[in-house]
Amino acid sequence: MGYHCRDYFLAQWDRFGHYPGAVLAHSTHVSGLGRYDKATGIETRRIAVTLATGIPEERCARVNLGYLDPSRIDLDRWRGREAEGIGLIPRAGETLYRLTPVTPTAL
Repeated sequence: MGYHCRDYFLAQWDRFGHYPGAVLAHSTHVSGLGRYDKATGIETRRIAVTLATGIPEERCARVNLGYLDPSRIDLDRWRGREAEGIGLIPRAGETLYRLTPVTPTAL
């Protein structure tokens, strides 16, 4: 089914109406806002989602996601740019950060 804007699914409800609401919601939340013109079949999304991943490029394209070879990313280009609102967190997908310490409480 892929990742699409809400209008894409609503305009083709006969194709997608049988999917659970949570599945459709996930797809539209990843894709963000957009429009779909049923007459032309053109979907216009506000954002493009691109994965830097080991998942094959063809598979990303099949579900309407962009692809970037992670080996092409220069991490040094993103380091030290916190003043610009850009944060680089190495291995962020493998680490859970807490904003405040959690203190166990007695029940």
